[in-house]
Amino acid sequence: MKGLLIRTISGILIVLLTFLVISKGGTFMSYFVFLLSIIGIREFYTATDNIRLKPVKGIGYISCILFLFYSLGYKWVSLIYIFIFVIIALIISFILKKDITLMDILVTLFGILYIPFLLQHIIYLDGTIYIWLVFIIAWGTDTFAYLSGSLIGKTKLCPKLSPKKTVEGSIGGILGAILLTLIFVKYFGVSPLWKFILLPLLGSIIAQLGDLNASKIKRLTGIKDFGFIMPGHGGVLDRFDSILFTAPFVYYFVTFFL
Repeated sequence: MKGLLIRTISGILIVLLTFLVISKGGTFMSYFVFLLSIIGIREFYTATDNIRLKPVKGIGYISCILFLFYSLGYKWVSLIYIFIFVIIALIISFILKKDITLMDILVTLFGILYIPFLLQHIIYLDGTIYIWLVFIIAWGTDTFAYLSGSLIGKTKLCPKLSPKKTVEGSIGGILGAILLTLIFVKYFGVSPLWKFILLPLLGSIIAQLGDLNASKIKRLTGIKDFGFIMPGHGGVLDRFDSILFTAPFVYYFVTFFL
């Protein structure tokens, strides 16, 4: 009971903080995403230490700083420049450091693509009403999947990967995301309606894939949670795992279809 209370309070605080940052936008959003990125990539690299990988952590952290400068509008930083730096720095590290393997290089690059790069898509939606859909779909899916799974869940979804997830919970998460999005559509009066049904339907599936992807990483690295910064939830990656996949999907859906 105490654990559930801590988890609930922590969850409410996370939602309120996110609501405040989205409302403010601009510089607040850039620094918020940077903070998530730097903590998230540290959690990921720390997890890989458990399987004797040695990512070049410094390059990962520097990339987060460069993404921050990019989001703040510094003209000398662009996505192409960031990745040119990353690739050149990784090649130099691979050549000069005898204990660095090709797998270490790949894990370093994966961490950069997986966390700061994907999180940047939240910033791309800054200043639009669609940014809310990233969190409505991702966290709506998590909440409704948990509730429906707890109440009626019987059929295991991925028993070897995430034993607690059920097919019923997955369907409940999709329906919950659609319901919340329709409330959003009604409030803002946006259209066409069918696109705002398709968006949460696909987005919810992608959010669940993001969750399962994080579960796979945790299983491979032998950890229960990525961190402990959020009481009752674990680390940044435990709470924002579905956001990582949902943000790019919503951005590109909005860009090409809305």
